[in-house]
Amino acid sequence: EALKVRLAAEGLFDSARKRRLPSRPATIAVVTSPTGVVWKDICHVLARRWPLARVVLVAAQVQGDGAPASLLAAFRRLEAYLASEGAAGRADTAPAVTILARGGGSLEDLWAFNDERVVRAIVAHPVPVVSGVGHESDVTLADLAADVRAPTPSAAAEIVVPDRTEFV
Repeated sequence: EALKVRLAAEGLFDSARKRRLPSRPATIAVVTSPTGVVWKDICHVLARRWPLARVVLVAAQVQGDGAPASLLAAFRRLEAYLASEGAAGRADTAPAVTILARGGGSLEDLWAFNDERVVRAIVAHPVPVVSGVGHESDVTLADLAADVRAPTPSAAAEIVVPDRTEFV
């Protein structure tokens, strides 16, 4: 709670600094575990709703002692990729939005998403971040720092793309 109050006082959770999501992103980055069901669920939702989108997995450990450092490394790798795509004149292939996702679990399982370094990485990230961490009742500091909080990882995928059936 003390960390939450301090970060809020710095303005990291302010709605005024939140960025709008792109309406039809060509490329979407997903920071999550490559081995969990979350990755498969997100890919399924994105393919069903907006199959034109390219999805880039940025693998990270999402629980345990090494998770905060792994999440930070994933954001750094993604930022380097974003910079290289822009520098190479391929900004249209660079992700326009990032989903940070992890399925539900105990408070301890989700603790990495309350790490101050992870919160600051989300705020500093060059493209909007949608947090889909845990289930509806789970709220982490990462959720508060993200541009948009989704109640579940699958809902995060639904939020970032339109439904293709609306364009028929």
